[in-house]
Amino acid sequence: MSDRPILLDTCAALWLTGGGLKPEAFDALRSARTVGVPVLVSPITAWEVGNLIAKGRVVLAMPTLVWFDGLIDSGVTQAELSPAVLVQATELEAPKLRDPADRIMAATARAFNFRLMTRDRPLLDYAATGRLSAIPC
Repeated sequence: MSDRPILLDTCAALWLTGGGLKPEAFDALRSARTVGVPVLVSPITAWEVGNLIAKGRVVLAMPTLVWFDGLIDSGVTQAELSPAVLVQATELEAPKLRDPADRIMAATARAFNFRLMTRDRPLLDYAATGRLSAIPC
């Protein structure tokens, strides 16, 4: 068990609220909460979920902002999204990370030494280079 905070990628945040997390990922979240290790979500997740809904790729039973606020109300902390992190996202040595939201997630995790919970293959591959700590979900 690590004492480093966990940053939820958008897929992990959706699966946390709707089911679908792998048991190992769910156990990591439960262990973190038990010992007071923060679990965080980036504001970029609200943007990304809104885009997924607009494209018809995700359906929620509530408006996006209500869903995001529900995550926060459940004890997930909103991660900082500063201009410095956004610039760092453009400077990552990660040519396979083409999705801007993935780059922002990676930069956020690196800037604050978070473990990133994700199932996205490009992020897991980037973590395999040692530049990011990831928890597969």
